[in-house]
Amino acid sequence: MTADTTATAGPDRAPDPDPDPGPGPRALARQRRRASVVRFWRQYRTHRAGLVGLAALVLCALVALTAPLTVGADVRSVTDAPGRPLESPSAHFPLGTDQFGRNLLGLLIWGSRVSLLVGLLAAVLSVAIGAVIGITAGHFRGWYATVIMRVTDWFLVMPTLVLAIALATVMSRSLGTIILAIGVTTWPTTARLVRAQTLAVESRPYIERAKALGGGHWHVMSRHVLPNVMPLVLAQTTLIISSAILAEATLAFLGLGDPTLVSWGGLLQDAREAGAVSSGDWWYLVPPGIAIAVVALAFTLCGRAVEAVLNPRLGVSR
Repeated sequence: MTADTTATAGPDRAPDPDPDPGPGPRALARQRRRASVVRFWRQYRTHRAGLVGLAALVLCALVALTAPLTVGADVRSVTDAPGRPLESPSAHFPLGTDQFGRNLLGLLIWGSRVSLLVGLLAAVLSVAIGAVIGITAGHFRGWYATVIMRVTDWFLVMPTLVLAIALATVMSRSLGTIILAIGVTTWPTTARLVRAQTLAVESRPYIERAKALGGGHWHVMSRHVLPNVMPLVLAQTTLIISSAILAEATLAFLGLGDPTLVSWGGLLQDAREAGAVSSGDWWYLVPPGIAIAVVALAFTLCGRAVEAVLNPRLGVSR
């Protein structure tokens, strides 16, 4: 009896291990983000124009970041200029010299830091203002949306350059003034686009469910609306950067920039003051103009490629 019972019971078994619960919510979110980035890059690299623009931007960024090592800050010095005023291009000065005898190639490289910085910061400020106004106007609607969109319409019909010149004139001449003048005058287009996208997102059923479950205004805007408008905001940022660089060059050319800084627009202003146009000193005018055009075109190509990837229905050519 005892032997049969012992044989039937057998040795104690270890409890079966719990099944693998799988990755947690954060790990799943990271996996989805990585998959989205990989999918985005796979589609982006099919656009040849976008790759050309990206390569040009990477090269310009490397030149700007390494400027302190390649040319040094002393390239801006007027008292220690290495050449004679307005020397034509030569082996020692590949792009010639300016009116003070400074190396124009070094000034062009150093000026890329200011031009790219102003373009990036002004575009970020402009898109941030436009996104906030567009999301809030699309979410709250009512009298708030009416008032804020009428203000947006007023900014849209006013010439952007005139407003930027007015702000840069009444404020102190500094880099921050240029960034602020460009940023606060170029946001209406972004606000209009983001508001339209917000209205489309908030008409979807899951937004109604989120509100029914107790989701407040901040929860709906930050967790549901913002992620859906971010692709549009990203594409708009790349397109506005080129406009911001051109606006900075224009303001600097008009003498409204910081005179202590070297930028591509400032070089054009110096060339105009030195009479390079009438005297035929083309090396003083052409390189900064080409640099502005190349960077603006590169950002535009990248922006069009990003738009085509995020919204294939646009049908942008490759």
